[in-house]
Amino acid sequence: MTGKQLEFDQRVHRLTKKHNKMSRGYRATMRKDGLVVMKPQRVRSAVPAKVLLLCLCGFFAFKAFLLSNLGPTGYQYRVDALNEGTSVEQAGAWIMQIDPLSQALSTQLNKILY
Repeated sequence: MTGKQLEFDQRVHRLTKKHNKMSRGYRATMRKDGLVVMKPQRVRSAVPAKVLLLCLCGFFAFKAFLLSNLGPTGYQYRVDALNEGTSVEQAGAWIMQIDPLSQALSTQLNKILY
């Protein structure tokens, strides 16, 4: 009797899991034999990857603009001043430090602007 109960519990668990997935949305598909089967839809992210990529590109462009406008010494002076502050400011200094991509973009920006 224990084997039957375990098999029943597994089936109930599987059906409950499928029901929870279907409550978020489903779509109907037809199999090759003509049977219509409901499949749960995948949950999409609230923020698309394109938006995240665009924000990252904008951030590097902003850093490159600051680096080109202030110059490397002035930029590094401000980052060092940020690094002496609170832990949040230190995290900001770590993010804003000069990296190769920002430096390359800054040199290209200097060629265009100046």
